[in-house]
Amino acid sequence: MSDMILEMSEFPVRHLRFGNHFEYQAGTLEMDRAALIQLVLEDQRIETVEFDIAYPGDPVRITGVRDVVEPRIKPDGGSQVFPGAVGPVTSVGGGRTHRLAGMAVIATAAYEGTVRAGTAVQRSALIDMWGPGAAASRFSSLVNLVLILRVREGLAEFEAHSAIQRAEIEVAKRLAKTTAGLSPESIVSYDLRTQTPGVPRIVLIQGCITQPAQSHSGVSYYGMPIRESLATAMHPNELLDGAITVNTTRGIGYYPTTWDWQNHPLVFELYQSHFCGRLNFAGVIIEKISYDTHHAKEVIAHNTAQLASSLRADAALVTWTGSGNAFVEVMLTIRACERRGIRTVLVTYEYGGKDGVDSPLLYYVPEADAVVSTGSRDRWLELPAAGRVIGPYTEIKILSYPGAPMTDARGSLVLDARDMIAGGVDNWGRENWLCNLY
Repeated sequence: MSDMILEMSEFPVRHLRFGNHFEYQAGTLEMDRAALIQLVLEDQRIETVEFDIAYPGDPVRITGVRDVVEPRIKPDGGSQVFPGAVGPVTSVGGGRTHRLAGMAVIATAAYEGTVRAGTAVQRSALIDMWGPGAAASRFSSLVNLVLILRVREGLAEFEAHSAIQRAEIEVAKRLAKTTAGLSPESIVSYDLRTQTPGVPRIVLIQGCITQPAQSHSGVSYYGMPIRESLATAMHPNELLDGAITVNTTRGIGYYPTTWDWQNHPLVFELYQSHFCGRLNFAGVIIEKISYDTHHAKEVIAHNTAQLASSLRADAALVTWTGSGNAFVEVMLTIRACERRGIRTVLVTYEYGGKDGVDSPLLYYVPEADAVVSTGSRDRWLELPAAGRVIGPYTEIKILSYPGAPMTDARGSLVLDARDMIAGGVDNWGRENWLCNLY
């Protein structure tokens, strides 16, 4: 695992503009809108497509958000980012990758789905680029190209996902292609070959909530939805090259986007500590969570701890995605690791209710004695009226149940949790949070 070297070449984007060709120059990205439309409409599952631009601070509300992706490309042509999701399955995590830093492609889509209720129902989120909503979402600080899709009516869930994902990735790749042959502003090498004697080996255990009975389980590994698999060891560089992608029909605040996987903050922090010689980064373990039986939850916890032990981990940083009873596996994994002598630290968001007085975590074990909170999912949020709405929906549902009333997307909104804000829940501690102690 340690012989993989990734050179990440950074091309910062500060301005976007539409023109009649593609060019990156000194922080400005010019895009051929007509060519991008033609590229997306090659997929007959897409009925219409539009593009718009949103800058931090603009009084703009983006609706129908399904996913967010950062433009990246492998310039040498030997492989590509997002293997298996688009294109063939090829190994990634090595060689050179170009990234357009500071910007994102936000995939929005009008899609109602064939499933009308339950956990498989389609969901979309929103992003405010200004005001309280901007403070609640990490994506409000980016320069955003908004991809506005209308998916063909009657398309089943997995087909709709595939169409949205193909569109966002192809657009992102075409934008990143503008950097081919150019010199980057900076290059960062991600390399685990150098090991520091006498410091602990740390593994990142990443729990992933999945729904194996649904058309898309929620998280994919090289384009294959994770279902009943046991724990899988990955090189952290694979995450940076798009080996993990998500279900693009379910934009929910506590589900990380593709952009989040590409920019996993705990991976970057562990790498930084590895470079400084404070620890040896031993790799990433992807753990499927949300099994249906307690027996299965015990098995995956045991399996994950055994895999961490085989990686000679002295300690583990444990985190997760999702909500609900999938947290049981997280706690059982902590217990299993601690019993094998692998010390653990849990990184998680809290519940706590709108007033912060409810139980912050759903399940506990005594071994979970080192926990880092990344903030609350449940706090109320009041959003002012928007100056402009970008996206497929001018009316939205604040609640997701069938028959829920529609609300003017441009008006002021009151949310009783952060679920509807893309990037509204800080799963992995990217943000800096303050709290009052009493």
